[in-house]
Order: sequence, then structure tokens, then C-alpha cells
Amino acid sequence: MNVTHARCFVRRIAPALLTLGLVAPLAAQQRTDTVRVVTRLVAEPASLELVAGDSLVPVKLTAYDARGVEVTNPPLRVSGVRGGLQITQDGIRGVRAGTYQVNVSTVTPDTSVKPVTLTIPVTVRWPALAKVELTADSGRLYTGVTLPHRARALHADGSERPGRDLTWRWRSSNEAVASVDRYGYVSAHRPGTVTISAETEGASAEVRHTVVANPVTSVSIALDEASVRTGDVIHLKAAARRANGAAVPDVPITWSYTYTPDDTIAAPGATGIIDRGLFAAEVPGRYTLLASAGTATARSVLDVRPREARRRINVTGRGSITHVHTSDFWPWTGKDGRDYALVGTWGGDGWAYVMDITDLANPVRSDSIKVDARIINDVTVSPDGRYGVLSREGASNRVNGVVILDLANPAHPKIAATFNEQLTGGVHNMFATNDYLFAISGGDKYVIVDVRDIYNPRFVSEYDHPQSRVHDVWVHDGIAYSSEWGTGVVAVDVGNGKYGGTIEKPVLIATYPTTSGATHEIYPYHQKSTGKVYLFLGDEIMSRSGRVWEGTNYLQGLMSTNPEKGGVPQTSAGYTHIIDFTDPRNPRNIAKYHQEEFGSHDIIVEDDVMYQAYYDGGLRVVDVSGELVGNLAEQRREIAVYKPFDPQGYTPNASFVMNAMPWKGHILFTDFNSGLWSAKLEAKQPLVP
Repeated sequence: MNVTHARCFVRRIAPALLTLGLVAPLAAQQRTDTVRVVTRLVAEPASLELVAGDSLVPVKLTAYDARGVEVTNPPLRVSGVRGGLQITQDGIRGVRAGTYQVNVSTVTPDTSVKPVTLTIPVTVRWPALAKVELTADSGRLYTGVTLPHRARALHADGSERPGRDLTWRWRSSNEAVASVDRYGYVSAHRPGTVTISAETEGASAEVRHTVVANPVTSVSIALDEASVRTGDVIHLKAAARRANGAAVPDVPITWSYTYTPDDTIAAPGATGIIDRGLFAAEVPGRYTLLASAGTATARSVLDVRPREARRRINVTGRGSITHVHTSDFWPWTGKDGRDYALVGTWGGDGWAYVMDITDLANPVRSDSIKVDARIINDVTVSPDGRYGVLSREGASNRVNGVVILDLANPAHPKIAATFNEQLTGGVHNMFATNDYLFAISGGDKYVIVDVRDIYNPRFVSEYDHPQSRVHDVWVHDGIAYSSEWGTGVVAVDVGNGKYGGTIEKPVLIATYPTTSGATHEIYPYHQKSTGKVYLFLGDEIMSRSGRVWEGTNYLQGLMSTNPEKGGVPQTSAGYTHIIDFTDPRNPRNIAKYHQEEFGSHDIIVEDDVMYQAYYDGGLRVVDVSGELVGNLAEQRREIAVYKPFDPQGYTPNASFVMNAMPWKGHILFTDFNSGLWSAKLEAKQPLVP
């Protein structure tokens, strides 16, 4: 969410005469001229025409004062549309076709000086298509049935053109035998042969079918349950048979439903989801499921009851921090048997706090730690409570890295070591195991550090996914799952061994992009009841441009060296994607948790409950039990919501929850404007008629 998060959306550049995005090596930098005021910026070239996926194009920026004399090394800020452009240390690359702008502005701590701005128009077009792949759903094309077809357009490098950027032309060689609509659904009419083709931008593919007479005379539906709750997933099962009772296993079954609401006035427009043979109702009522195979049909009525997940939540205590912004936290039980939380600050001049949370009604600060940093975005503690780590960004000497803490005396940690090898670009997020620390380096890669001896940490290895920006990493069962914006999730074997990787030699397993291109947070969860591995991926979109509620423009204040207290409430967008990653070679995007007016941040899942820091949407506690399909928010899976308001907050009465996790029967969370909070869910009370 913040500046260095946001390498996600903003890049600061110190030297103006360098390739766009590049910060020069310290030895090569000249002293910044702070006397002369920049009045004009010039970019060479002044505009760009790019092909998506091509190499980076360098851009030279030059600054001049009022006399037309070049100004040496003024600090500049460069930003662009993250989904459309990639701005790196070596230049600009087109990511997605469209018309964009790169915005350049001077940065000055003097708020009375108006920034000088420059706009670089950028046009990105797609490369030519190399081929089209056309596939049909499983099943045979019998008369009277419909079989969906899917077309994929690929570039020469194997990357896929987004379907929404294409116009497809579907054709049938014999409309009397089978016709095809503009979505690729092929309906068979009479026996015969037919060729179905799909074409776009001069590339095409075709598939040939032999249509035969439909032998199906009856269809029956078999449901495991007749009454379920909203959000419960039903596996759609139907059997098609011939007149003699023999099964016809290869006939495609078309599923649909009708809905009778409990309340016809309050009922929404879309009430349920059918996806990959699964059905989930999002609101209560009576659903008639329909299965058809040509002229043969069957129906079955499903009764859907409210989920009744809601529980009351109460605040039990606070560790108030209102003089600076609060970032991440991590709780642990110390060697002395007491409970503590390490808390970071954002724009807080490098201060982190240790809080004794043994009494959650009265968290008490036991110590403070000062390091050379402007932002301590992330803090973490090893599972065994042996060491803690503070991430550093914005260090005065630009040597960032991490600070490792000895927690032998947990109330008063001492600095064991600093480590900055391959980390000088700034560390935004980390993940700690007992033996190794995974640290994000400048948003480009993650570095693996041996911390078995915390006084002598040692570089082990790194993983840098090509042409990708990384924000977060979480390690489970020897697999490192990283969230990498437009690339989506990147899964790497770092010791699991099944895919050939070790901690010294990480090996890529698979990648999977989300639909938003803003993959920011990640949490892998193994669900015991189903045996599935779900990845919870959170977007981070700090602009609400184009939405009905566009939010507040507060980013300029956050980007300043010392953001002032007060101001308007922060706003965000984006949501939580849920990916079935049980088979890493065949991941599936299955569900989401989406509240339109807010944006997601950090996520923890435990015992089938998701604890979601939802920025201006507050703390969200959500039931994620069982198989998941559809929008969990619409299914009334929310257990509790709490928005922390504090009139004395850094931004008064503005919820902006950064992190949340369960802790010994309570829920701990940090709010950007008001510090550490503790809450507890009340026991669910029986319904009283």
C-alpha cells in the first residue's frame, strides 16, 4: 500500500540523466544540486510506440532550471499504469495493448514548491498472432446437444493473447448438420460431418466432428443432498440412458437452474453459479436444477438455507500508535513464557516496537528498536521464537537489507546482525523459517539467507522470475509461493524435492496469473476436509479510478518524505482470488472474496477461517470451509467485520487495516492509522424462534 509497496505503482528516481527507472551506483552519482530549482523536464524520446512483450526501451530524462541550464541529479518520481506498462531500472516495456501515459514529476520536501511534471505518451500494440488452438469440451456431438468449444490465440513466444482483446469469427462448414454461435457453442442438428473453425487477426484453427443420432431417451439427476446452505458446493451428477436402460456416458449434459426466492423484492439478479460441474447458491431459496441431453431432460429441486455464519466481535484491548503510521506485526511466545508482538512503522524514521501482549486487555510497550530506515514495512519472528527480523527501506545510505534480532530476552531484543547482500534495493516483505529467511529484494527477486547462526547470517541462494516484479513470498512444505503482480503466483521448489529443487538451487514449478494483474499478497492453505491446496491471493489496487466510488486522492501525501498527520481517509480496490493449486500443473481459479468498495491486503487462513486485512474495509473474518465456488461475500460467509475508528488516529477515524491473524483465541490486527488491536469472537448463540 505504501511507497515501497508500491514499487507496485510508483518508482522514485534520483538521477535525472539516467535510463528511466535506474538509480545509479553510488560511486557514479554526483552530488544532487539542491540550490537550483527545476523548471522544465525533457524526455528522449518524447513519446513511445511499443510492442507488448518486446525488450525494454530506455528513456533519458533531463532537468533544466529557469536559465535553461541542466540541473544535476534532481530527485524524480516516475509512475505508470502497472497492468499496461513495466517500468524497470533499464527502461519501459509494454505489457498490454493500449494507450497510456508515463508521468514524471520532481520531488521536493518543500510543500510550497509546486512539482514540475512531464507526461510521456506511450502506445502499446500486440505482436502478431502465431497460431490458434481450438478445443472442445469432453463428450461426443449427438443430435440435439450443444458442445462448448474454446479458442486460444498464441503469440510466437507462446504467450496467450487475452480473450477480451480479440474478436472471434466462428464458422460451421455445414449449418444443417451443426451450427455455432459467437461464443463457440456448437449445436448438432442432424447426422453428418462438419468442420468448426475459429479465426481472429488472420490466424485460425479448426476441428472436425461426426454427428450421430442421439440415443438418449431419459436423464436422471443424483444429488447427494436435498438441502444445503448458501455457499455449499454441490457436485452436479446426471446419468443419460438409452431406451433399454444402457448408459450413454459420452453425451454432453447441459446444466441450468431456475430460482424461486424466499423474498421476491430483495432477491438479487444472479443467485447461483454453475462452474465445471459444480453448483453453489449465493442466496437462500428454492433452486430447480435442470439437466438435458438433447430432448431428454430431468429436474431436481434443491432447498438452500441461510448460512448463519455471523458472530459478534468485541475489541478486547489496544496498543495505540497514532504519532506515525503502523505497518506489519508478528506475535510470538517468548522464552520467558510471556507473549509479545513485534510491530513496524511506516514513515516512522526506522522505529519498531516490542509489545507485551500477555494480557490482551492491556498490551504494554516493553521496548523500542531504532534502525536506519524510513520504512519498516514488514516484521517477522521465527516459528521457534529464536530470532526476529525487521525489513528496511529508505535507509540514509541506500544500503537497506534486514536487521536480525536476538530474542533470547524477548522483552528487550538486541540486534544480532544486519544483512544486506543482494538486498540494497530495499526489503518490503519477508518469510522466516527456523533455519532460513526469505527476503524480497527491491521488488525484483527473493533472497534466501541462512540464519542458523543469527550473528553470522549467510547468503544461500535467490530466485528471480524473469520479467516479473515480486511483492510477497510464503513458504509451505518446501514450496515458496510468491505473489508477482501481473505474473500472478509463482511456485518454486525450495526443498520439497518433488520437483527437483533444493534450498541452494530453487526450481520453478508453475505460474498462474490472476484476472486482475495486481497479485500482491499470498497465503497457501491446505484444507484438511477436502485435501485441497488453496492459494488465497490478494490484489492491491490503490487507485479506484473508473469505479462509481473513485475514492480519495491521498497518494501524493503518502509519497512525500514525511507524510503529515491528518488528511483524508485512504481508499483502495481489489479483492481476494482463491486458486485451487492442489495440482500445481493444473491450477484453477475457483472463487473469490470481493467487497466492491474496499481493497484487500494481508491474509491468514486457519481452521477454515480467513482473517483478512481489507484496508479501508477493516478486519474481515470469513468462513472458507468446504469446497469453494463463487463470491464468498455474496454467500453470507462473513463471520464478522470490524472497522477500527480512532479520533486521535494518524488519519482520524479512518480504518485502514494492514495485517490480521488469530492468536490464542483472539484476533490481532494492525491499523495503518491507529496501531495494534485485539478482538475476540463471541461464541455463536443458538437461534431463538
